[in-house]
Amino acid sequence: MRKALFYVPLAAFLALSLFLLSGLFSDPRDHGSALIEKPLPAFKLPDLQQPARIVTAADLKGEVTLLNVWGLWCPTCNAELGFLTELRQQGVRIVGLYYVQPVDAAFGDTFDIDKLRVDVQDKLAEQGDPYLFNIVDEKRSLIFDLGVTGAPETFLIDRNGVIRHHHVGDINPQNWPKIQQLYQKLLQGGTDAP
Repeated sequence: MRKALFYVPLAAFLALSLFLLSGLFSDPRDHGSALIEKPLPAFKLPDLQQPARIVTAADLKGEVTLLNVWGLWCPTCNAELGFLTELRQQGVRIVGLYYVQPVDAAFGDTFDIDKLRVDVQDKLAEQGDPYLFNIVDEKRSLIFDLGVTGAPETFLIDRNGVIRHHHVGDINPQNWPKIQQLYQKLLQGGTDAP
């Protein structure tokens, strides 16, 4: 009995070591999503540049689309704008989902949609504009429904409005080929997700 008790801490130590070791070889951007193979959540949100236009999930149906979550406050998002613009010039359909940072009125913070419109327009004129249109999610309702943990994040959506892939982090020349394979397969009518 005493010998068996001796091995319990050793077994716990080995199990913990294996768990931590597995983390060294995992990709932090590949954490999956509960929404893979599910329809894009329903929403009704305004277009940032044309506020009278209300965008819904139906507007993302019909064509394979990259839904890119981004924000001016995000340096990585700004860095990926150039590459995303190149993809758009190659015919990739990209829709922006602007992630509005929370504001705290107790600290004098306010949300000014008109200023945001101007700032976004200036940034996209400077860095390149990859977006067919930009959805603004002021209350972060769609952001929460998608399970977004930060920005940038990109969702690959098929013609039927079903989420087929979720990429955390920027899209760049190194990781685009893997995403592009699935994108091309979906363009050709395939539905296999990685």
